[in-house]
Amino acid sequence: MTFTKSKFQGTGVAIVTPFRKDESIDFKALTGLINYQIDNKIDYIAVLGTTGEPVVMSNDEKKAVLETVIEAVNGRVPVVVGIGGSSTNDVVSKIKAFDLKNVDAVLSVVPYYNKPSQKGIFEHYKAIAASSDLPVIAYNVPGRTVVNMTAETTLKLANEVKNIMAVKEASGNMLQIMEIIKNKPKDFLVISGDDGLTYPLMTLGGDGVISVVANVCPAEFSEMVRLCLENKFREALQIQYKLIDLINLLFAEGSPAGIKAALEIKGLISNYLRLPLTPVSDNLFNAIKLQLNKK
Repeated sequence: MTFTKSKFQGTGVAIVTPFRKDESIDFKALTGLINYQIDNKIDYIAVLGTTGEPVVMSNDEKKAVLETVIEAVNGRVPVVVGIGGSSTNDVVSKIKAFDLKNVDAVLSVVPYYNKPSQKGIFEHYKAIAASSDLPVIAYNVPGRTVVNMTAETTLKLANEVKNIMAVKEASGNMLQIMEIIKNKPKDFLVISGDDGLTYPLMTLGGDGVISVVANVCPAEFSEMVRLCLENKFREALQIQYKLIDLINLLFAEGSPAGIKAALEIKGLISNYLRLPLTPVSDNLFNAIKLQLNKK
């Protein structure tokens, strides 16, 4: 398995799934949002990640969303699709069932709820990699999965499983992330999964981000990441500080509630989620609106 490293450096956007008031998927808004991202110079689209609310969607809906994204992207940027879960066999089955011919990589989260051991995590990803002709990005987000994939396990995957080509790191543990960056193979990518920590992660040698916040400010966020890749950290830091208050607000009552509020304020989608997720409070909505108006 070979891949072009530069394809997945920079800013990937964890795209939201817009809903209408009746909870149906707003495919027109989704297409508009994809065009907004590409027009504002993001580097790739990540669909059906956590921000896209796939856990409250049927398989048919997921396939329809993926098809819509592929059609809207039309080959202009790479597409990454999230396919994960707590059952290895189920994840493998879904990878085989999806039409992935126009997809560039699979993003798969550490299994959640059943709390696997590090050996279980390794074997899970090894099975996923064996089932896929595409490169795989492992996604470590212990705040959601409960279990942390250690640096040792990540490096073992990077060295022993050829098409595990990257990790999206959202552990928040900078010592762990430094250990991965220090000891990883040359072409293995370390991608930020935490918007607020993207700048410091990139100063350590990270390769970019799969971002929530870039949904609403793609030009600014992608420029910050681009400057970091060019080692222009002083210039990038100015953008980081410009965005940090907005980043904090967008995660104050959970994601994707915050980003959907911001996107409605920008007139890009309607602010609807599926239960058990609910919109942000009126106070937070107004604070987000005030912060966006400062930009």
